[in-house]
Amino acid sequence: MWDYSDKVKEHFFQPRNAGVLADANGVGDVGSISCGDALRLMLKVEPVTDIILDAHFQTFGCGSAIASSSALTEMIKGKTLDEALKVSNQDIADYLDGLPPEKMHCSVMGREALQAAIANYRGEVWSDDHEEGALVCKCFAIDAVLIEDTIRANNLCSVQDVTNYTKAGGGCSSCHEGIEEILVKVMVERGETFKHGAQPKEEAAPVGMTNLQRIRKIEAVLESVRPQLKRDGGDIELVDVDGKTIYVNMTGACAGCQMEALTLQGIQQKLMEELKEFIKIVPTKVSSLSRAMKG
Repeated sequence: MWDYSDKVKEHFFQPRNAGVLADANGVGDVGSISCGDALRLMLKVEPVTDIILDAHFQTFGCGSAIASSSALTEMIKGKTLDEALKVSNQDIADYLDGLPPEKMHCSVMGREALQAAIANYRGEVWSDDHEEGALVCKCFAIDAVLIEDTIRANNLCSVQDVTNYTKAGGGCSSCHEGIEEILVKVMVERGETFKHGAQPKEEAAPVGMTNLQRIRKIEAVLESVRPQLKRDGGDIELVDVDGKTIYVNMTGACAGCQMEALTLQGIQQKLMEELKEFIKIVPTKVSSLSRAMKG
């Protein structure tokens, strides 16, 4: 569904340094399985020189999360702790020859895991939930401090940017107003003005579409994922479009599948990427034919 670089695919299919590092003396844990992404970074640090001799990882997440974690371990081995702390999430993405915008949060997670592991080695307290910050996105447990830090570090200017880099706002969308408030604050400090409906970083504004063009684009996205679903014995059909809510019907093996929610989340991200607007995809058991008959 996303255009991954060859390097991302390489680190996904053949990850470096995956697994437990038995003699690790610095360990950092970020994310949570309930939120869809979790990463443990383990470091073996030489005490006298503070040089990272080895680094391993364990991750629960998508291919980009695995690739980002693999890349990070390769990047920091041989560096001192202070040198490693200079590695940014953008450096991780660049090492992989780029990540899809919707997957930049994977590199941010890697950066946080590195900070946590180094703090653990140094005997310092580090928390990935930034307890001093108010929780903004309840769907993914993302707080104001992380959002603000990520906006500053990556020069973000839209709610979609924040979602891409942190996942905040990618669920029920109820936190978009809170994200906008943080964007306004940071952008004023940068001498910029926040614009409602601003397009994601380095992305051109979309040309206005008629309703028919919009529906055809939605159908094209669904058609692009259909071969993958059919290989697993399932399918998806468009039922209705009501404003920013898109109703679909999962059929065959996809109906009631344990992976249905994750599949729909991926399709929703793809639709937002193509439509360049926030939408919500909702599964329904009502077929398009029965809906038409009722109408």
